[in-house]
Amino acid sequence: MKRIMAAVACLMMVATGTVLSGCSERTKEGGNAKQDMPVIRGLSVEAAKESDIPDLLEVVGTVKSKNTAVIAARISGIVKTVSVKEGDRVARGRQLITLEANESSAAAEAASASVEEARRGVDEAVARKKLADVTYDRYHKLYDEQAVTRQEFDGRQTERDLAAQGVARAEARLAEARGNARAAVTVAGYTRIAAPIAGIVTAKAADVGMTVLPGMPLITVEEEGKYRLEVAVPETMLGRVKAGETVRVAMEGRDTEASGRVVEVVPSVDPVSRTFVAKIDLAAEGLRSGVYGRALLPVGERKGVLIPKSAVVERGALTLVFVVDRDNRVRMRLVKTGKGVADKVEILSGLSAGERVVTGGAERAVDGAKAE
Repeated sequence: MKRIMAAVACLMMVATGTVLSGCSERTKEGGNAKQDMPVIRGLSVEAAKESDIPDLLEVVGTVKSKNTAVIAARISGIVKTVSVKEGDRVARGRQLITLEANESSAAAEAASASVEEARRGVDEAVARKKLADVTYDRYHKLYDEQAVTRQEFDGRQTERDLAAQGVARAEARLAEARGNARAAVTVAGYTRIAAPIAGIVTAKAADVGMTVLPGMPLITVEEEGKYRLEVAVPETMLGRVKAGETVRVAMEGRDTEASGRVVEVVPSVDPVSRTFVAKIDLAAEGLRSGVYGRALLPVGERKGVLIPKSAVVERGALTLVFVVDRDNRVRMRLVKTGKGVADKVEILSGLSAGERVVTGGAERAVDGAKAE
C-alpha cells in the first residue's frame, strides 16, 4: 500500500512539473507575440467632432415630368397611320398619327366652294354698283338741265344706294365664307396629329384601324430633362416647407444623393392621408417618370458625433471603426451609425467626441497594432 501511494505521489510531481513547464513556455510565447505586434505606418487619423447635425424628415414620392402632353383626338375618325412607338424620341411638330375622317374633308371642300361662290357674288355686286353710279351721274346732269323729273332722278339715286349696300352684303358673305372655310380646314387638319412638345413617347393607346372619338387620349409625350419629385408631406409641416428651399433627394436605384429645389407647395391637405404635396425640381440626369424617390426636409438641428465615411468599415454584419489611443495603439471599436451628412456619417454609439479615428488606410489596420 505504501508503495502504491509513493508511485502516485511521484506521478503527480511529474505532471505538475510538466504543467508548469508548459505554462512557462506559453508565457514566453505570449511575451514574444506582444513584442512582435506589427507596426502600421501611413494611417490618416482625425479626431471625432461633436457638430450640429440637421434633423431631417424623410418623405417619399414619385418623379413626374415637368411638362407632359397627353395628346387626344379632336374629331371622330379611324386611325390611318401611327408613326411612333413607346420609347421613341420626337421633335416638336412631328406628325404622330393620321386619321381618316371623310366628313371633315367633305366639309372643308364645301367651305372652299362657298368662298368661291361668295367671291363671284362680290364681283356681281361691284358690277351693279358701277352701273348704278354711271346711271346716277347721267341722271344728275339731266336733272340739272331739267330734262328729267325729280322722281326719275330720285329713283336712280336709290338704285345707287341699294347697289352700294349690295356690295357691302356680298363682301360680308365673302368674309363669312372665308371664316367658315378656315374653320373647316382647321377641323380637317385635326386628322393629322403632331407632337406639341419635344420629348419621349411614354404611352401609346392608338392602333391602326381603331375608331377614335373627340377627347380620347392617344399619345403621351413627356419633355426630357425637366423632372420633378412630388412628395407627400405630413400636414404638421404645413407652413414650414417653403418654395425656394434646397433639399437632399435620393432616387431608387441610385447610390448617391442629389440636391433639389422646392418650387411649389400645394396648400390644400388631403383629408384621407393628412398630407400635402410639395414639388421639387431635380437636376439629375437619366430620370424617368414613375421613379420612386425620397426627399429629406430639414426640421431642426441637434448635437451629434460626426466622422468621415471613409473611417467606417463594414465586415459582414459588423460596423466598426479603428481608433488610436494615447499609446498610439490601434483599437477596433464596434459602432452604430446614423444618418449621413455630406461626406460624413453620424455615430450613435461606440465612439465619443475627441477620440482619434483612422480615416485613411483603415483596411490595413489591425487591432492592437502600433500606429506610426
